[in-house]
Amino acid sequence: MAVKLKGRDLLTLGDLTVEEIIQILEYAQTLKMRHLAGEEHRLLAGKNIAMIFQKPSLRTRVSFEIGANNLGAHAVYLAPGDIKLGEREGVADVAKVLSRYADCIVARVFAHQTVADLAEYASVPVINALCDTYHPCQVLADLLTIWEKKGEFEGLKLAFIGDGNNMSNSLMLGCGTVGMDVSVATPQNYEPNLRIVEKAREKASAKGGEILITSDPKEAIKDADVVYTDTWTGMGQEDEADKRKKDFAGYGLNTELVSRAAPDAIILHCLPARYGEEITFELVHDDPRSAVFDQSENRMHVQKAVLALLI
Repeated sequence: MAVKLKGRDLLTLGDLTVEEIIQILEYAQTLKMRHLAGEEHRLLAGKNIAMIFQKPSLRTRVSFEIGANNLGAHAVYLAPGDIKLGEREGVADVAKVLSRYADCIVARVFAHQTVADLAEYASVPVINALCDTYHPCQVLADLLTIWEKKGEFEGLKLAFIGDGNNMSNSLMLGCGTVGMDVSVATPQNYEPNLRIVEKAREKASAKGGEILITSDPKEAIKDADVVYTDTWTGMGQEDEADKRKKDFAGYGLNTELVSRAAPDAIILHCLPARYGEEITFELVHDDPRSAVFDQSENRMHVQKAVLALLI
């Protein structure tokens, strides 16, 4: 099972085939069942994982650390000020030094080039735990959640309402690869990267899926089986918060907008949320269609599968 992925990096879902994504999800389901049953699964006993963080985190840090511990591995957290990656010490040096200590490097960074350079110079697997362009681990957790709730991928439609950011990029690539239709609604000038859209369309067409980019949230959400949103202002964009609030007026998920989706649609948000902006508190916490905290939990199970398969 692990032969195809052993020793590989995970930088973007665009690098994975549908078979590899399904393999990760199936293994995540297996590990989740063992975890819930209280069965030990110390598959990485004696292994060490270096975790480089340039951005603060709740879900990413805790899910990787506890997940590694469940697998019998030891995770070392390197906070933003610990190594000052690219300032105090160059990426190449950090990658080569950590490769001598650890069996895997997990990196939550700003620029995608940083995680790409880590992968180039490291001799151990590198996992992109988030960058400004991609968020592959989150979308693997989203796909696991969709699979658990819907039982399939092909023929389903996911609507993403919000910014053309790292989440929309990774959702198009991941959902497109497994055969889902994806509709992305953003205001003008906030569209996702065109190169990534084209790659996602190539992957989707191979499985019969389609990728739609529109500025109309009502068009995007119509009959959607999965409704997804994310914060309008990401880390590093705080100075744009007021402008973005104005530009994204009408793009917030509320009961009226979600009513245009399929009656049995599920609601997803990768968190943290700014309630009253991109989504209402009630849709996340009180609506029976919300699977937001299921997808948060699934971060740990998917990342455990990725660690076990790559290391």
